[in-house]
Amino acid sequence: MSAAPRTVLITGTSSGIGLAAAIAAARAGWRTVATLRDTTRADVLRKAAEEADVELDIRQLDVTDEASVTAAVDGVIADYGRLDAVVNNAGAGHVGTLENDSVAEIRKVMEVNFFGVLSVSKAALPHLRATGGRLITVTSVGGVIGQPFNEAYCAAKFAVEGYMESLAPVARTLGVSVTVVEPGAVATEFVNNVGIDLEAEIDAGPYTGTLRRYIDHAVGQFLDGSAQTPAGAAEAVMEALTTDLPAFRIQTTDWARTFVATKLADVDGSAVQDLTGAWVA
Repeated sequence: MSAAPRTVLITGTSSGIGLAAAIAAARAGWRTVATLRDTTRADVLRKAAEEADVELDIRQLDVTDEASVTAAVDGVIADYGRLDAVVNNAGAGHVGTLENDSVAEIRKVMEVNFFGVLSVSKAALPHLRATGGRLITVTSVGGVIGQPFNEAYCAAKFAVEGYMESLAPVARTLGVSVTVVEPGAVATEFVNNVGIDLEAEIDAGPYTGTLRRYIDHAVGQFLDGSAQTPAGAAEAVMEALTTDLPAFRIQTTDWARTFVATKLADVDGSAVQDLTGAWVA
């Protein structure tokens, strides 16, 4: 009698890294529960699965709604009897700065990118303990290095990384592996997620010129070919999912490894300030 296939639940699969990871996991033989906040937006995901000739179990899950999270995780256990891995991928970008952002806007960024991750992880952990499973969270190089006009987003990603770094040794004592995956620039994600009309005239008050310089720098990464594809970033997710002993922190490109290394070796913070300050000077 063959063993039941391993089951992975992935959040935020309507596009980008989440979609690519869902396809990659299904290709690798995982029973893949691909979740998204709005299932009416699943057409692209379904088409990708059809083209890849793989089967996905597509379900609704809003990471900011605890009832939705509980229903999704409980539904997986009811239908399959096990949960072997979770990939926290759902998130949203945000560009702004403290003086111009409302506290409500900042709270919303934290709700999606931090508390949403915790909500899914908390619901999944008892089942991951039962299978000796894996808890994988897609963060960002912005979870290591704070970046201009990404204050709220980086704060949320810093919080995720701090939480998971603290949780990892505790979870390990009970057989659960915890990993964070840190992409750099990923094609299409910046323009789609930051909530700024790049064709419109940007008015950020006294910060207008500085923001324009940051936008020019950021968009340049997507226009010069240095941004990786979602499928490329998903390869790092698959490494965390399938490697015997995955590292806690996995970057998705050589550029991301070099960028993150700047911070990890920067005891007084001056190297990072010099680096990111040049983006807006």
